[in-house]
Amino acid sequence: MRTPIRRARGIRRALTGALLAGLTLLTTASPASPAFADGPSAGAGPSGDSAGPTEAGTTFRTATALAQGQTGTAQASTGDYLYWVFPADAGQRPTVEATVKLPENAARRSASTWQIDVYDGLRRRQACAYGHQTRKAGAEAATVELSCVLRPVRAWSEPWANDPLPGSYYVRLTVVDLPADQLGLPIGAEVRPTVKEVGGAHDVDGTLSEPLVPGVSVASAGDDDGAGAS
Repeated sequence: MRTPIRRARGIRRALTGALLAGLTLLTTASPASPAFADGPSAGAGPSGDSAGPTEAGTTFRTATALAQGQTGTAQASTGDYLYWVFPADAGQRPTVEATVKLPENAARRSASTWQIDVYDGLRRRQACAYGHQTRKAGAEAATVELSCVLRPVRAWSEPWANDPLPGSYYVRLTVVDLPADQLGLPIGAEVRPTVKEVGGAHDVDGTLSEPLVPGVSVASAGDDDGAGAS
């Protein structure tokens, strides 16, 4: 009869052998199995960047957030109001570009006019310095492209002014002229906000780096020197 000690040793040897056999199988199979790090991660594009959002909000409160330089897409219907929001800081000049993929020609019978509007965090509509904010698409057009370049964002502003200030900026895309019987047709929308660093006088705290009237400070210094010499 085996003693308890011999029985325990036998069990231990069996467990050790099974563990070594399992490790051998894993080592042998690993070269044929691709490593998880070798493949692209879920949701990553060919460049490794995460894809932009594929939906848009329908109000200011539900606006879809975009990063600077990120492209947002959405499937919607003619007549919908689509909203996105992105950040902009002092010294930056925001630009918003939008492309609308129009319904199939067979479903359309007339032209349509599309528009993008940009609002600051206080819901104040910001005028476009230049760009194609509103465009008319003919009945045969497949897409329509819009753009809006804002004024540079300032670090401060007078209470009565409507200057762009640092914070969130909302983009609204919609059709503004379309026959009622053409509403509800499927469309595709693409929006991309970018910024250009302009710096300079736009990102200061409001103090003047130079006199408003050139030569005033120089003339004052010359007068003081003349008075001291006399």
